[in-house]
Amino acid sequence: MKKIVTLEHLSKISSKHKNKGKKVVLCHGVFDLLHIGHIKHFKEAKSFGDILIVTLTADKFVNKGPNRPVFNENLRLEFIAALSAVDYVALNKSKTAINPINKIKPNIYCKGHDYKKNQDDLSGQIKHEINAVKKIKGEIIYTNSIIFSSSKLINQHVDLYPNSHKLLLKQIKKKYKFSQIKKLIDNFKKLKILVIGETIIDKYIFCEALGKSSKEPVLVMRDIKDEEYLGGAAAISRHLSEFCKKITLLSMVGEKGEFLNTIRQKLPSNITFKYIKKKNSPTILKKRFLDSVSNNKVFGVYSINDDNLDFKNEKLFNDLLKKNILSHDLVIVSDYGHGLISKKSSNIICKMSKYLALNAQVNAANVGYHSMLKYQQVDCVIINVTELRHELRDKKSEVESLMKKLANGRKINNLIVTKGKLGSIIYNRTSKKFSYCDGYAHKVVDKIGAGDAMLSMVSLCLKLNFDKKLALLIGSLAAAHSVETIGNKESVNKINLLKSLDHLLK
Repeated sequence: MKKIVTLEHLSKISSKHKNKGKKVVLCHGVFDLLHIGHIKHFKEAKSFGDILIVTLTADKFVNKGPNRPVFNENLRLEFIAALSAVDYVALNKSKTAINPINKIKPNIYCKGHDYKKNQDDLSGQIKHEINAVKKIKGEIIYTNSIIFSSSKLINQHVDLYPNSHKLLLKQIKKKYKFSQIKKLIDNFKKLKILVIGETIIDKYIFCEALGKSSKEPVLVMRDIKDEEYLGGAAAISRHLSEFCKKITLLSMVGEKGEFLNTIRQKLPSNITFKYIKKKNSPTILKKRFLDSVSNNKVFGVYSINDDNLDFKNEKLFNDLLKKNILSHDLVIVSDYGHGLISKKSSNIICKMSKYLALNAQVNAANVGYHSMLKYQQVDCVIINVTELRHELRDKKSEVESLMKKLANGRKINNLIVTKGKLGSIIYNRTSKKFSYCDGYAHKVVDKIGAGDAMLSMVSLCLKLNFDKKLALLIGSLAAAHSVETIGNKESVNKINLLKSLDHLLK
């Protein structure tokens, strides 16, 4: 008998057995590292009926932290199928167990007894699964077998992460329990956030490469589809939206208000959008052309006017700053160097903000011209190594010495430097201490937006006086989640972030 089948085939198999009067039992999970707890769980589940079916979460939906699952979906299917208690196993190509429940329509749905406390389920999915089982007139039973955590076993016995990573987690676990960290993150909702910066429309055009032009040495491509995402300060606002109740986005659009409807539709309802219309300027549009097979970028085209605001626009913008800054607990500025924030505006921001977090980005449009010199006494700054060296005009010195120089020179309380896959460093000017965190991205799809995701989370953490190492870990996980999707298509998901932290700290 072939044990590994498709979910569609299982629907017929289940129906056939039920028609013969047999009871079908369903178990669902990731089952990344097969252990004695799983085996006892399956044996007990089988004792409740005649046919035991196990469905597995597909790799792309596994959210247990960086580099998980350890074993890919094909290997997991194979070792579950090798168990004598299991009659059939299939891959579930959806996020939850609802689809397998509806297709298989088991008499009994089995979960481990740790799921009895529904409130402890971070995703909240167990409640929906119970409702789905009730709708098909099935029964849910919790097994009483011994429980082991796959994540804990992997963290303890598998060399999945370097020693520096293990040391960081050990230090954090010594100070916090996961339940404490969750409460701290839940406290983000009390903060009122003001996000300041240019709103950018990121348009990704997916193409098929046709080949070289017959008359010129030019690559010819055929466009297949395009997608638009909110970039710039609007992306930061979206990252914050699942964590904070009140967010204000202060930005600019083009003189004709292009993409206004798109921006409003894509911003969550808890974000208040305030803006000026920049004279003689379009709404910033950054087009990126990609090969549809590999998702590699081929080239980019920007529609942009980098001129500074004229007197009237600057006054309107500064009036909005003065009206809004004091009513917010945290001000996050992402200065993309496209002419929105003048020296006068930056002075207002620095003087009036209760807590100020900043990213002054160097990009293809502003390199050699943009600087963060107009900002002083900032609570938190995030830049990458290239931006740090650009700011200090220094290609040779050690990163740590440059961080000290910039933090002391610009009076930055917490300076964070990101180093791509090598991780990140935070320097606290008061304690004069450095803390380090590894990079956590398992599969890098697109690096655009990673800094914005990290800025969003780290600024919240530091505003509420989190331990610096914990703040860096949370920010690094947010950045890792960001680079695993195209552009700013997905914002930081609170449940996914909490689940990653939970599994890492087991």
